[in-house]
Amino acid sequence: MLQLLTERKVRDWTIQALVLMVVAGLVLSFILIARHNLLAQGIATGFGFLERSTGWPINFALIEVSDRSTYARMLTAGLLNTILVGVLGVALASAAGIFIGLARISSNAVLNLIGTVYVEIFRNVPLILQAFFWYAVMTHLPSPRQAIPLSGIGFISNRGIMLPALDMGWADLGLLAAGSVAALWLARRLGRDGVPRAGLITAGGFLVLFAVLLLTGRTPDAPLVSLPVLKGLRFVGGFAIKPEFSALLIALAVFGGAYVGEIVRGGFLAVDRGRIEAARALGLTNFQVNWLVRIPLAVRAMLPALANQYVWLMKATTIGIAIGFPDYFMIVSTSINQSGQTIELLAMLMGGFLLINYTIGWVMNRINRALAIKGREDPA
Repeated sequence: MLQLLTERKVRDWTIQALVLMVVAGLVLSFILIARHNLLAQGIATGFGFLERSTGWPINFALIEVSDRSTYARMLTAGLLNTILVGVLGVALASAAGIFIGLARISSNAVLNLIGTVYVEIFRNVPLILQAFFWYAVMTHLPSPRQAIPLSGIGFISNRGIMLPALDMGWADLGLLAAGSVAALWLARRLGRDGVPRAGLITAGGFLVLFAVLLLTGRTPDAPLVSLPVLKGLRFVGGFAIKPEFSALLIALAVFGGAYVGEIVRGGFLAVDRGRIEAARALGLTNFQVNWLVRIPLAVRAMLPALANQYVWLMKATTIGIAIGFPDYFMIVSTSINQSGQTIELLAMLMGGFLLINYTIGWVMNRINRALAIKGREDPA
């Protein structure tokens, strides 16, 4: 026995097992003590409350909810709202950050000045203040009767942004988005395997999926595209982007874009100038140098910092509670006040964000490994 413990591998596994047992014992004792205290105060425990009706509505949801919806359905709606605003915020922040980062390293003095002013302003103003500012802008737009028209296809007012809508449910649109991602992945995979006309094959499959969803998801005798129309003091038809959603999304995109811009600038500045000169010495054009050498090396340098920034932006969606956006955090907070199931709901809140952020980390790590220079991967 003593001889086994002297081996480093066995000793390391033994120490880790003991630490794990201690941590598990502490967690279990915490759960038992908390349950005993709650029962002593007459507070019910468990997740049975999820089947009860909430009794309160929310103003925005991707799935149909009402004041009769259960806590489980309402929490699902809040989680979907968080994922939607987070994903769109990350995408828009990335687009803004790429432009700002390139402007910051540009030799054009005007572009460089624009990028510098943008970063210095929006990076140094707290995100919650920016959310309040954009919410004030959205709610001070003209009323529905004086709404700003969008070339006959929509309106902008203090009720939100009204846009045309396809006669398809959110579930069908989700399947369509998933089909688009799958088609792009399949086209790339088939192209690597040398399958002829891989792009045409996947494009055809995507069009078939779109046609099937369009035929099965439509309401009978309803128009394919529903346009918003003003009737009295409200709009009918189309779909509305609520002011709370717009303000939060703009705040995330603008604030995150300043940080992403600095990450992009740092990534390009990290590229060894010797590699650029070597590429030019080989006779490559400026486009080929940027596309084949500079951008791939810069992206590899950016990815670790971008992963951290994306996780941070997803967590920053919780400021939506300050302007009334029904995200996951707001739904959980309201549920705690109404049901009193604090521990269960906080556990669900932490579990939801752990799932989202671990997914982001996993995706970014996969991309990082795919782009890593062969022979230099981290052995861990």
